[in-house]
Amino acid sequence: MKRFEYVAADASGQEQRGLVEANDMAEAQLALRQHGLTPRSLVPEGARPGSKKKKGGGLNMELKIPLPKFLRGKVKTKDLTVLTRQLATLVDSGLPLLRGLRILAKQATTPAVKEVLQKMCEAVEGGSNFSEALAQHPKTFDQLYVNMAKAGEAGGSLNESLGRLADMLEKGQKLKSKVKSAMTYPTVVLCIALGITAFLMATVIPQFEKLFKDMLGKNAQLPAITQFVVGISNNFVTYAVPIVFGVVALVFLIRMAGKTAKGRYAIDYVKLKAPVFGEIMRKGAIARSTRTLGTLMSSGVPVLQALDIVRDTSGNAVIAKAYQDIHDAVKEGENMTPPMEASKQFPPMVVSMVDVGEETGSLPDMLTRVATTYDGEVDDAVNAMTSIIEPIMIVFLAGIVGTIVIAMFSPLMGLLTKLGG
Repeated sequence: MKRFEYVAADASGQEQRGLVEANDMAEAQLALRQHGLTPRSLVPEGARPGSKKKKGGGLNMELKIPLPKFLRGKVKTKDLTVLTRQLATLVDSGLPLLRGLRILAKQATTPAVKEVLQKMCEAVEGGSNFSEALAQHPKTFDQLYVNMAKAGEAGGSLNESLGRLADMLEKGQKLKSKVKSAMTYPTVVLCIALGITAFLMATVIPQFEKLFKDMLGKNAQLPAITQFVVGISNNFVTYAVPIVFGVVALVFLIRMAGKTAKGRYAIDYVKLKAPVFGEIMRKGAIARSTRTLGTLMSSGVPVLQALDIVRDTSGNAVIAKAYQDIHDAVKEGENMTPPMEASKQFPPMVVSMVDVGEETGSLPDMLTRVATTYDGEVDDAVNAMTSIIEPIMIVFLAGIVGTIVIAMFSPLMGLLTKLGG
């Protein structure tokens, strides 16, 4: 009988390590499964990298101290996108999957990516297939990723599935980066404007108010604009702490509400109805969800399962509800078009293209075209929004500072005029 080192997961998902005796690896895997263990890694005793068999039959394991979780962090979307593209390229070139994973694990530059890849290598070595190894890391690989890999394995086209995943992740990352960069400038300008305003209201204006009282008398009639700014300053100084606590409490309540189903739906509904930004969010959600659905269906994932995945990865509760209605209708034997149109969440063009796709049997291709179209519209909308917001923010900042300057110097100009007369 031979002895094999194993790393396995028990029924509760906890990792178990040890030795099992069997005639061969297949028999060792069967013995582990009979004991309720799911093999993640199974190698002959002493064959694991970093371990050497002692002459006396013992085991000399190389000691490795893992990094704490807060130092390892998590796999970022950008890292996952690069990893998927690299793995797709390696598999497409004919390299065995396990060897590709080992190469990527060796060249990984972040602890989180390295750890995930090393555990995946152990799982594949232990007899798990690629999709099962992915499923052991739900925080890194979502349902979409796992099911795409599973469909690729079933159809013998894992390289194509990984390529589609890489394309989808790259386009999503590109859109996200573009929106983020477009919002950086107005966000910075707004924060500067609020900071300057708060500073002036809390420190400068009270000094001017004191100066006016000393020079003009307590009962002097100040210009209307000066009275307005001084009044805001007094209220700001008096109620600054309650205002800060109120804002913090409001943010906390919104976050708590977002953790409930009804609260999340209400927040996402308001987001979609917001001026300018709401339309961009809707188009972005439609582009992301239709590309996901088209990619899943192209990879051979059953339509009902694909709709479930799209619902869970849509990123918006309102859009998710619409996909749930579509799922229920398709389950009853209906087409996608009627519930999609009834939801009022999809533009008429999307409904029409899905209708044509169902009639012609080219629905995955139509969904991909919809996603491409709306990606372009989101790009155009973001560019237009950026070009509009920048001058608006500059005018806004100049208006605040200009109003304060005029309000503070109007009484002084009046006083100088009187003294000159």
